[in-house]
Amino acid sequence: MKTIFKAVVAGTGFYVPEKILTNKDLELSLNTTDEWITTRTGIKERRIASKDESASTMAARAAKQALEFAALNADQVDMIIVCTSSPDILFPSTACFVQKELEAFNSAAYDISAVCSGFVFGLSIAEQYIKAGRYEHILVIGSEVNSRIVDWSDRSTCILFGDGAGAVLLKRIEQSESIGILSTHIYSDGSLSDLISVPGGVGKTGINKQDIDDKKYFIKMAGNATFKVAVKRMTNVILEALKYNNITIEDINLFIPHQANQRIISAVAEKLNLPEDKIHMTIQKFGNTSAASIPIGIENARLEGKIKPGDVSVLGVVGAGLTWGAGVIKW
Repeated sequence: MKTIFKAVVAGTGFYVPEKILTNKDLELSLNTTDEWITTRTGIKERRIASKDESASTMAARAAKQALEFAALNADQVDMIIVCTSSPDILFPSTACFVQKELEAFNSAAYDISAVCSGFVFGLSIAEQYIKAGRYEHILVIGSEVNSRIVDWSDRSTCILFGDGAGAVLLKRIEQSESIGILSTHIYSDGSLSDLISVPGGVGKTGINKQDIDDKKYFIKMAGNATFKVAVKRMTNVILEALKYNNITIEDINLFIPHQANQRIISAVAEKLNLPEDKIHMTIQKFGNTSAASIPIGIENARLEGKIKPGDVSVLGVVGAGLTWGAGVIKW
């Protein structure tokens, strides 16, 4: 009889910088107000990395929490996947710096780039390795220093983003019943790449003064067009995930969406007929932390007692690329 492997969440952790930047703080430098930001995004404050912090340092801190939670030594980790669009440097990978900090030298370590969808993409990769029986312990980490790639004079983007990291430690178990990562579903559409991007390309044009003057190394976003596409794609992929697992909206204990914008989350929830008390929100405290928002949300929900054994959680993401996806976890 064939052995059936499952990927279960054995540990979680998150880290956010100490510095808090409130909407009131932004009123001092931008033509905006706390009310304007709150009503349009749901964000009240966000965290900003110090000069000594980076994607790798925050990722390592979140990973150490996940390892401690799982009662696992770093040398037992088989793979480290860091999901980031704000890496420390172009290369080596941020994951290699995390590996060095953890002293997890028995692992393969690499980055993936799917921006705000990154964590679910990383989870999907890790799930396949574990279910195939190839690896036993995989760290999937989302970590971002968005504050370094936003134009702080552009109120349409800089108000949205914050810094932080979250980590999940997946463990292989032999189990026939449905548990752990039940499924992941990921998609991309490169024809919509202009909706959200950092258009300055090191490999495309090299670093040049004109691109710097034109602020092409900062996030650019077509807000209204992104909203419509995001709601449709996230809703559809969540419905696909539910159908795949033969579960209904009523079976969901908690929906943990990417924290892009409260209006997007509310619109998706409305289309799914998902009650508000089943939606976990962190956007008011942390803003949009891109690839880190899902693992931060998972650990935040756990700490608040919203995740219990036997519960079913659904993850939903959409990000630049365009990328989008969903995941279903039974705890």
